[in-house]
Amino acid sequence: MAEKKVKEAPKAEKVAMNRLKAKYLNEVKPALFEEFKYKSVMQVPALAKVVINIGVGDALSDSKRLEAAVNELTLISGQKPVITKAKKSIAAFKLREGQEIGCKVTLRGNRMYEFLDKLLSISLPRVRDFRGVSRNAFDGRGNYTLGIKEQLIFPEIEYDKVVKVRGMDIVVVTTANTDKEAYALLEKLGMPFQK
Repeated sequence: MAEKKVKEAPKAEKVAMNRLKAKYLNEVKPALFEEFKYKSVMQVPALAKVVINIGVGDALSDSKRLEAAVNELTLISGQKPVITKAKKSIAAFKLREGQEIGCKVTLRGNRMYEFLDKLLSISLPRVRDFRGVSRNAFDGRGNYTLGIKEQLIFPEIEYDKVVKVRGMDIVVVTTANTDKEAYALLEKLGMPFQK
């Protein structure tokens, strides 16, 4: 009688987990569960997405400025940005509806964790006279907005190739219901808040 060969289940490949994601799962999530006395693990706040936005007001006169901003944002985020357009016309700014005025990128999953890890451990410490980020930049629903004055703090940007120093807005969207929960989440992840 022939023996049946039993197929073994394919072994799961080990995927290298991002340092910040591992810290969230192993340290931050259990700490928040204890601190806020949640009934379910699903109530623990988590990072949902990170949105990076660069406004290029001078793109109206020179379209190459917008192209440079798109290239820089691609280098910083590792993902191709979407070009944003004006929603309405404003005569004082010589702006017409539909004109291209900036670019933005939305990061989720591993790219989000990689970007935040790089921002917290490499880029923010490179800011001159850095004393921490503001505690008052929460929106009331658990999301945090951070403004950066120059893109030169990111290691991917080469100083010699920069056409114009420009800032950007970084919005960290969390699943937290309150600012207190979001603050605790970001602080435990390593966000350098002002003392």
